[in-house]
Amino acid sequence: MDRLLEILEEIIPGEDVENCTTLVDDNILDSFAIISLVAALEEEYDIVISPADLVPDNFNSAESLWEMIERLTEE
Repeated sequence: MDRLLEILEEIIPGEDVENCTTLVDDNILDSFAIISLVAALEEEYDIVISPADLVPDNFNSAESLWEMIERLTEE
């Protein structure tokens, strides 16, 4: 989770990424940031994030992102 927070802070500096639960809903993560985030997560965690996973519920918070990563690493 610590590495995920570091990645988020690199992509969206100055945001409270650890506690925010509306990263997508409040446009903190815009489409470009999501593309960058997906690429970084796929590389860091050796996962494939499919189009079906690209839903706001998976990207609104660090916790929801972490849950998606855990699910994808188990597959």
